Amino acid sequence: MKVLTKPRGRENRNVISILETVDVETGVRTLLAEFEDLIEAPNWTKDGKSLVYNSGGCICTFDLATHESKIIDSHYADYCNNDHVLSPDGTHIAVSHQTQEDGLSRIYVLPMAGGMPSLITPIAPSYLHGWSPDGRTLAYCAERNDQYDVYTIPVEGGVETQLTNIAGLDDGPEYSPCGRFIWFNSTRSGLMQAWRMEADGSNPTQMTFDEANTWFPHISPDGKTIACITYAKGDVAPGNHPPNKNVEIRLFQADGGATRTLVKLFGGQGTLNVNSWAPDSKALAFVSYRLK
Repeated sequence: MKVLTKPRGRENRNVISILETVDVETGVRTLLAEFEDLIEAPNWTKDGKSLVYNSGGCICTFDLATHESKIIDSHYADYCNNDHVLSPDGTHIAVSHQTQEDGLSRIYVLPMAGGMPSLITPIAPSYLHGWSPDGRTLAYCAERNDQYDVYTIPVEGGVETQLTNIAGLDDGPEYSPCGRFIWFNSTRSGLMQAWRMEADGSNPTQMTFDEANTWFPHISPDGKTIACITYAKGDVAPGNHPPNKNVEIRLFQADGGATRTLVKLFGGQGTLNVNSWAPDSKALAFVSYRLK
């Protein structure tokens, strides 16, 4: 079962959240800020000046120059989880908001400057992960008929298209910068591994073969490198990615090959759920944690 659901306005005062960046060539980590509450899943804005994260159900921006955080006014979408993605042109953000009537995640789009959200996926649960480079389509993981698969939908809403249909969990769909491929992670081979398929769902191809559970393959803006988060084999069930675990951020080339460890940290859920590459493909943003 996909374990992503969070209580509305989720807070965790038992952890300190540490917002960091890491140089993907040198592995040098830079601590940006520590928070006395739970923050998760940084996106990097298109202009490279800010990060976007979720905390307590809100979506916030973090100014990299001033280190100040501000809440984006999302009106009634105030129970957002850690599945949020910025539009290719940087003007809008799509969020996964757990609606008040049933607590299930649905996808909404609103302006980055704040504004009234538009409902995109009335069927729930739906967890956003990707936005096509032409700005027209959203990709997400959704439970339908007791199975989690990859779906796409027009950015203005409409009829969703199911791209995977196989036993096990398919999750984390994200478009390549060229728009040809969708990357995702799947338990179909046993352990959770990174996969790639054509954007129409054809030709699914396994891309990692680690003796570890590999989650959320995030492709760099230049299309060359994949970042993912891994849990040790046996530490978690393949279909689960909990918080408060010793995990690794690993890299591998987009055409396949062995992974290499970039960062070892205490984290997991919330660390790297969404694409957090810098626009120049030279750094990643992520969240590590420390128990109080």
